[in-house]
Amino acid sequence: MIALVDCNNFYASVERVFNPSFHDIPVIILSNNDGCVVARSNEAKKLGIPMGEPFFKVEKLVNAHNIAVFSSNYTLYADMSDRVVRTLAGFVKDMEIYSIDESFLDLTGYDYYDLNEFGKEITRTVKKNTGIPVSMGVAETKTLAKVANKFAKKYKQYNSVCIIDSEGRREKALKQFDINDVWGIGRQYGKLLSYHGIKSAYDFTLKSESWVRKNLKVFGVRTWKELQGEPCFVLETPRDKKSICTSRSFGETVTEASVLEEAVANFAAACGRKLREQNSCASMLTIFILTNKFRSDLPQHFESKSVPLLVPTSGAGELITAAKKALEKIYIPGYAYKKAGVVVSGIVPGNEIQLSFWDQSDRLRLNRLYSVVDQINRKNGNNTLKMAAQGFSKKWRLKNEHLSRMYTTNFRDLIEIF
Repeated sequence: MIALVDCNNFYASVERVFNPSFHDIPVIILSNNDGCVVARSNEAKKLGIPMGEPFFKVEKLVNAHNIAVFSSNYTLYADMSDRVVRTLAGFVKDMEIYSIDESFLDLTGYDYYDLNEFGKEITRTVKKNTGIPVSMGVAETKTLAKVANKFAKKYKQYNSVCIIDSEGRREKALKQFDINDVWGIGRQYGKLLSYHGIKSAYDFTLKSESWVRKNLKVFGVRTWKELQGEPCFVLETPRDKKSICTSRSFGETVTEASVLEEAVANFAAACGRKLREQNSCASMLTIFILTNKFRSDLPQHFESKSVPLLVPTSGAGELITAAKKALEKIYIPGYAYKKAGVVVSGIVPGNEIQLSFWDQSDRLRLNRLYSVVDQINRKNGNNTLKMAAQGFSKKWRLKNEHLSRMYTTNFRDLIEIF
């Protein structure tokens, strides 16, 4: 059996953990630059606020119903997600972190457990340890576990745990489950299936394998089999990333080279930190800059530049130097840039670096330096210690007028109790 544990309205729930006064108040979370609604509490959903709606279109509704608004606080969300994952890891041997708010648990060997009580124990413990409410769906396959999780979240009588463990329960669940909500059935396939009269997940399972293969290809066949209880998607173990990208849209357009350099330096340093977290080094760095394509009244420019690194590295200093050199090649004065990014690729394990005869750096000393820097930043908040090139300007920063504090990652933002 496989369980899917999903945090309920995760971003909104995290904000409520540290602001209990918002528990019965509608809450929405905005995307980067406070652009669109990316998360909603149940109360906000009932008020009719659509997912992905631009904030300016719902501002009147927000003011009329006293809706709490937050800018995306990904540092806080990532840390709280990690706390949920560590709690779940205490219950099972194997698990797959599927997304920031979802994890699959391998329940192989738990045949003699009362899975309903076991699931309730997991949900209670996560809520106790983190304050985050979760729902749990249990079934023989990943896709069926997704179905079960939807029911656990939708119907209160399940007490946050739904189990599909018999043929009767499977058929009953699939007959009530819209085909468009099935994991892996996107908008395009949803329209195709609807055209052929397939409304529910159960209708889909009644089709022949040859029909599914012809119309939905191999992935569709796997989903079809999974809905019938035949596992096709195994739990995936974490893998090191083959490339890492850090990019941002600016709160305001940027025309000055110095401001753009500072932004790129910060993105390069962030890539270095991510490389060190997985004990890897990159042998290639690419930067890109672009103007606002939605401003047809302004001149447009998009360009990228790749720079090979003499020796694979995760050091902020070397990555920043390479990024600034690449920026000099592609920056053109007079353009109003809206976004920039840094991509590191050619990633190799940190202990398998091919050195160069021309390399003059003391790499052991640099590794010790960055290890200390990372420790200090983990304890006191990102960029407590940083390279001078990262600067202090805020001209390129994201617009986040409703940002909450970094309650769990920055000593300065700890909750004060009087």
